[in-house]
Amino acid sequence: MIRFFEKFGIPRMLLLGFLAVAIFMTGDGFELTFLSKYMVDQGFASSQASLLVTVYGLFAALGGWTAGVLAEMFGARRIMMFGACWWIGVHLVFLGLALPSGIYPFILTVYAVRGLGYPLFIYSFVVLMAQYIDPARLASATGFFWTCFSLGIGVFGAYLPSFIMPYVGEYRTFWFALPFSIVGTIMCFLFVPKNKVLKSQGLSRREQLAELAEGATILVTNRKILICAVIRIINNLLLYGFPVIMPLYLCTTRDGGINIFKTEEWMRIWGFVFVVTLIFNTFWGWFMDRFGWVWPMRWFGCAVLAVGSVAFYYIPQWFGANAVMMIVDSIIVGIGTCAFSSLPTIMTLYAGGKQGAALSAYNLAAGLTTFAGPGIATILLPLVGYEGVCWTYAALYVLAFALTLCIRPKQPGFDERGRRIKGAASTDSADAGAVGVTATAGMPPVEVTVATNRSAALA
Repeated sequence: MIRFFEKFGIPRMLLLGFLAVAIFMTGDGFELTFLSKYMVDQGFASSQASLLVTVYGLFAALGGWTAGVLAEMFGARRIMMFGACWWIGVHLVFLGLALPSGIYPFILTVYAVRGLGYPLFIYSFVVLMAQYIDPARLASATGFFWTCFSLGIGVFGAYLPSFIMPYVGEYRTFWFALPFSIVGTIMCFLFVPKNKVLKSQGLSRREQLAELAEGATILVTNRKILICAVIRIINNLLLYGFPVIMPLYLCTTRDGGINIFKTEEWMRIWGFVFVVTLIFNTFWGWFMDRFGWVWPMRWFGCAVLAVGSVAFYYIPQWFGANAVMMIVDSIIVGIGTCAFSSLPTIMTLYAGGKQGAALSAYNLAAGLTTFAGPGIATILLPLVGYEGVCWTYAALYVLAFALTLCIRPKQPGFDERGRRIKGAASTDSADAGAVGVTATAGMPPVEVTVATNRSAALA
């Protein structure tokens, strides 16, 4: 079994770390699909329920932005442990004090600051991946990382509470998140290795802060990085926006909801999005390395998600409580969501010698999508309803489609038009030398250096 994972470039010393990510994110994802409905059932407005998740996403963006640089400066395992303990401690306050109080500002504040925890945990582990995994295998290993992430937050995080909730109720179901997060934290402490290199050594405090800030300033100084970051934000809008509005649309009558599914039925429908990602996170990385980085993102990512977003609204309108068709649409959304796996590689190529800053910018964009998805719903739901929100998401995917026309990275083994060079070496070679061979097929030396950098394929 271990040899099977090693074929994907995953060393033994990190294998249990991947498992820790899956287990921890199971706990983090427990309330994702039903928190907004729970808040509405407690008498809060739909806008208040969506604002709760929106502000959570804003703090998650902050955590994602700082995670990569902090992990490189102070040690990934140390930052992972801090993030996990922060999450667990704040979650206890959220369940034990905030929710029972019924005081919305208190609930909002506590839930928001909990959002700092999980990005510090998972994105710090990405730094270890960059240090321990052969660059020639990093893309495949990154696909496996996102598979573990999806397995936790989306599959177990959606399906387990859907079976628990009918027996213990929604509030008690929140508590079942803790055992998973605690086990993931213990596994991190016992099995995750330390950094090979700490960047904080020899840096002054001012230099450390400058390193952290560069992850944001590069968005201003590098137009291509900015375009990629905007595409990354749009990438996961449905992944974080739909869990907020769809339980209200499908399971209640609030704000024009049609109330045709039970909450647990909706959770199982949405779970298929993440079931699909278990396969396609890895598949798209493999596919793009062989057939091109950009055009699959454009057509299978942006175009497919534009259609999938509006289909989620109209299928129940046209076909009623047809769970099978909703599952099909969930599968389509899952396939499209995974088709952006080349973005981190493209960003590091455009960053020149600033791969650390590119990674921080990517993490910042990944965090901002958890803010933008529910944020759009918070602002527009009272104005245009569920239909208008779905069409807004679709329009943004069309925008992302157009933005992909502005990026033309020099992919190893491909010409400037994105067509494979005849006779170019495959980028999936088992040894690091494959990158050097590919580079000789028309890639200038400076690009070789960037492409083989330890951060080059992080997703």
